[in-house]
Amino acid sequence: MGEMKITKFDNIELQGLDEDAELIPLLTPEDEEQMNKESLPETLPVLPLRNTVLFPGVVIPITAGRDKSINLIKDANNGTKTIGVVSQKDEAVENPGVEDINTVGTVARILRVLQMPDGNTTVIIQGKKRFKIDAVLTEKPYITAKVSEAAEERPDDKNTEFEAIIDSIKELAFKIIKDNPNIPSEATFAIKNIQSNSFLINFVSSNLNLAVKEKQELLEIANLQERALTTLKYMNMELQKLELRNDIQSKVRSDMDQQQREYFLHQQMKTIQEELGGLSYEEEVDEMSEKAKKKKWGKKVQEHFEKELAKMQRMNPQVAEYSIQRNYLDLLIDLPWNEYSKDKFDLKRAEKILNRDHYGLEDVKRRIIEYLAVLKLRNDMKSPILCLYGPPGVGKTSLGKSVAEALGREYVRMSLGGLRDEAEIRGHRKTYIGAMPGRIIQSLKKAGTSNPVFILDEIDKLASSHQGDPSSAMLEVLDPEQNSEFHDNFLELGYDLSKVMFIATANNLSTIQPALRDRMEIINVTGYTIEEKVEIAKRHLLPKQLEEHGLVGKDLKIGKRQLEKIVEGYTRESGVRGLEKQIAKVVRFAAKSIAMEEEYNIKLTNEDIEKILGPARLERDKYENNDVAGVVTGLAWTSVGGDILFIESILSKGKGTLNITGNLGKVMKESATIAMEYIKSNADIFGIDSAVFEKYNVHIHVPEGATPKDGPSAGITMLTSLVSLFTQRKVKKSLAMTGEITLRGKVLPVGGIKEKILAAKRAKIKEIILCADNRKDIEEIKEEYVKGLTFHYVTDMSEVIDLAITKQRVKNAKTL
Repeated sequence: MGEMKITKFDNIELQGLDEDAELIPLLTPEDEEQMNKESLPETLPVLPLRNTVLFPGVVIPITAGRDKSINLIKDANNGTKTIGVVSQKDEAVENPGVEDINTVGTVARILRVLQMPDGNTTVIIQGKKRFKIDAVLTEKPYITAKVSEAAEERPDDKNTEFEAIIDSIKELAFKIIKDNPNIPSEATFAIKNIQSNSFLINFVSSNLNLAVKEKQELLEIANLQERALTTLKYMNMELQKLELRNDIQSKVRSDMDQQQREYFLHQQMKTIQEELGGLSYEEEVDEMSEKAKKKKWGKKVQEHFEKELAKMQRMNPQVAEYSIQRNYLDLLIDLPWNEYSKDKFDLKRAEKILNRDHYGLEDVKRRIIEYLAVLKLRNDMKSPILCLYGPPGVGKTSLGKSVAEALGREYVRMSLGGLRDEAEIRGHRKTYIGAMPGRIIQSLKKAGTSNPVFILDEIDKLASSHQGDPSSAMLEVLDPEQNSEFHDNFLELGYDLSKVMFIATANNLSTIQPALRDRMEIINVTGYTIEEKVEIAKRHLLPKQLEEHGLVGKDLKIGKRQLEKIVEGYTRESGVRGLEKQIAKVVRFAAKSIAMEEEYNIKLTNEDIEKILGPARLERDKYENNDVAGVVTGLAWTSVGGDILFIESILSKGKGTLNITGNLGKVMKESATIAMEYIKSNADIFGIDSAVFEKYNVHIHVPEGATPKDGPSAGITMLTSLVSLFTQRKVKKSLAMTGEITLRGKVLPVGGIKEKILAAKRAKIKEIILCADNRKDIEEIKEEYVKGLTFHYVTDMSEVIDLAITKQRVKNAKTL
């Protein structure tokens, strides 16, 4: 034992060791191995301990007060210095006998005996190994017993589970030392310096805040790994108690310190801000007051601002509500109350700007010029609320910028596509953290005036959800009778939107709420004709793409024929977005050729177009001959412009059934049924034998079966096809038609006339049959678009048959 390393600490216990302890030996694995090899005497004097348990390797001081204990210590100290130490079962027993002590204890070596000034004897002992009492030999003058070694079951050196338990014990010990204010931080060094795993377990077990009974149970566990796991469990309980105690102490602590701390910090921040040249809170308030004096708002708004400013002055700047209040007052100051830009009433200039930026769109331009004219005569006129309705890519959104420039107003755009939250329109109530005004108010703040041109893009794509219905919130925005006092939840004041010129855009009117649609002036922006697209490409798209690709006009020239080829062969749309992409592709080809110093044709030919863009993919239908009975050319409107379609019908022997194919909608099928029934009821007029209807099946087909088709405008075409089929007579050459029919044989007007006429002209049609009520639509079309076409206006189906069916029979006519 003389070779044992001794380390000196002032105080190293986890539980509260006697402060007089000066020397605490920490076992090394070599010391422990030597100690385990020492033989155990057959008999030992047994020292009962009243309130603690000694573990192997651990050093503890004990105070001997009983005569038996003092005699035992004196004899042992003068002899071998080896004693047996056991704990009492009941610490209240003053003179314990054999039945009052536990049978498992620890062999101890007396390290030092101290005579204290009060007359007591203090002895420092160190545990060596566990023993078991086999038999008590004497009880006087002190207990001596026959003992045997209580062997320990130690885990293998490579036992990873045991190593993990040891690591956990160390980690928890550090946490307990950190959280317990009664344990000095130096205890951490003792834990770190312990190299022996068994000594670490015994050292921690000895110093845990446990009852004697629980410590005795730990000592009696023979398996070291099991003892380590039990120790870890008790340590976890100890740590939880510590954390709970610390948490309770922090909760019951008075918040007076926190308030004082905030006050001093606030004063320091104020001083720092002033030193740095920033604004203190008082200066912020003064600055807001100065700005408010320059505003043009009314008395009601001014009183509200002063009230809210006074409220902010009473607030603690550290609370969250202060920043919301400051943001609210900033919004009130930044909004353009009664601030309007001056309109430019030069109508010629406005018309010039609109024509410069957009080709076509005559209805929209005329409406803008009308508004300007009235505004020039009466300054306080409420702004119109327009809705430009039409297919994608026709320039609805970009028109807003031109309108703003023509009027000399600010331009604001707000995209409504996919908007689901009503608060996006009306704002959030400012009681919420992070509250903001709605996008209407935000946009006006950004514009800086109260009369901008405000584009509400994609108003047909507003969606409702559990967060409200934005389209219902738009009702107030777009109602000229209500929007002079538009209420935003964040602003909490009425704001005048009556001078704002709202221009909404939509692709589909059916998805717009009826009440919202009723508040807007609908202007239909139809698709462009081929001729218009060519002009747009020549005037706008080609120059724009040349500029974006770093070229000038002399680097590339595309003629009208080539532009028409691009329009017809490579795009099929109402607008010009696809056309712009194809032109960009052509311009990129020229840019690449210039950059790589390759030769290319500056003036492109049709062959060059096909070389750059590939073969034409979208050739239009061409008129077919009239050699077959039952084939008639009709006119159709599509979302990408007008087109021609063919109605085919044939007869086959059967029982008189009518089959209709071609991916047709319900209305179109009904038109075929009406035509068939009309022919049956007027068979004598058309010179048809009624028996034919019972002997033959009729099949009507509209080609391009993959394309859905619907609408009533093919009614007269189907009837003409069936009459041609039953009479086996030719249909007039180069003729097309469109119109709805009734069971009485009346011809009704249809829509999309402009697009249909242009489609007929492209297909080399010479004559067109229309309802007489469609004459007004033809008169609205520019003369150059209808040049070379002959129009026949009819009111009855008999007139259609007289015009369309010739007296000449078809080749290989069937005999019915």
